[in-house]
Amino acid sequence: MSKTIQDVITILEKWAPTYYAEDFDNVGLLVGNKKDAVTGILVTLDALEETIDEAIEKNCNLIVTFHPIIFSGLKKLTGSNYVERSVIKAIKKGIAIYSLHTALDNSSTGVNAAICRKLGLNDTQILIPKRNVLKKLITFTPTAEAEKVKQAMLDAGAGHIGNYDRCSFSSQGIGSYRANKNANPNYGVIGKEHLEKEVKIEVIVPIHIEEIILQAMKKSHPYEEIAYNLIPLSNSRNDIGMGMTGSFTYPLNQDDFLKLLKVKFGSGVIRFSETTKKPITKVAVLGGSGSFAIAAAKASGADAFVTSDLKYHDFFQAENQILLADIGHFESEQFTKNLIADYLTEKLPNFAVLLTAINTNPVRYY
Repeated sequence: MSKTIQDVITILEKWAPTYYAEDFDNVGLLVGNKKDAVTGILVTLDALEETIDEAIEKNCNLIVTFHPIIFSGLKKLTGSNYVERSVIKAIKKGIAIYSLHTALDNSSTGVNAAICRKLGLNDTQILIPKRNVLKKLITFTPTAEAEKVKQAMLDAGAGHIGNYDRCSFSSQGIGSYRANKNANPNYGVIGKEHLEKEVKIEVIVPIHIEEIILQAMKKSHPYEEIAYNLIPLSNSRNDIGMGMTGSFTYPLNQDDFLKLLKVKFGSGVIRFSETTKKPITKVAVLGGSGSFAIAAAKASGADAFVTSDLKYHDFFQAENQILLADIGHFESEQFTKNLIADYLTEKLPNFAVLLTAINTNPVRYY
């Protein structure tokens, strides 16, 4: 059965919804028409000219990439740099480009989970849980129909908190209202103040399915004019966020730990801070540029923090409390393309999902 680009997007966004992404990022469909039929999918870290040529050669009209080829705004397309040339070639050849980037970074089964598995870490947890992705929905319904309304909202995805779902809170009270001549009340009569025994229902709503839950509530609710509150929450979601922590079953000395990193990630060079001499048991990881998470790694009690793109002054932040290890940007994210390809292959078992044969790492080591 044929698939459209939108079909593939739907599958990807069940795993890494675009709302997981950071505000600065540019994820989702960057080039192409989501209504087009898919001939094949090429998975890569970077959608460069070479990988677009590869997609053409392998009859893949959809490239699923980790990094977005269009990161900041494009004001013109003249082919003056590699970004413009890549986008022009993709458009000319009918190649669609979809980027996951920080949407997958923030997934509990994404980039950082792959690093933890590669290192053999156990008891993994999110390092920096994501905030501002939840709302509280409160509505009021006649007692006799409260259960129907509550179940409709829960069935639509409300009430998911960490490892628990279908969470809600209900309390009883008396509601009052008066219908005017233009109303058509199911309870009470026009022109007279009405008192009704009601249940106040409170549920947590993930923002990416807010409209779905609201529609379920409205469809099941008996009132003509529905009273409800939708309140933004600053609570974090512990199953979504940047970075992860995990622990070795047995501690490693720092030399053995650095050797393990070099072997597992094939780093040409590992840059690291002054060693602390203490054994490494708990490790924090963050694929890609991770200097912003040094404080969080220290606060987590990690003995080491594995990331990339650390600058000179970043290493001073170790302060003999933690080992900072910069294994290289590409090296920290290299297994992401395998992760994406494996996921798509599982979801599309009878479809052509190909892994790029091109190494897109722009860094060379001497």
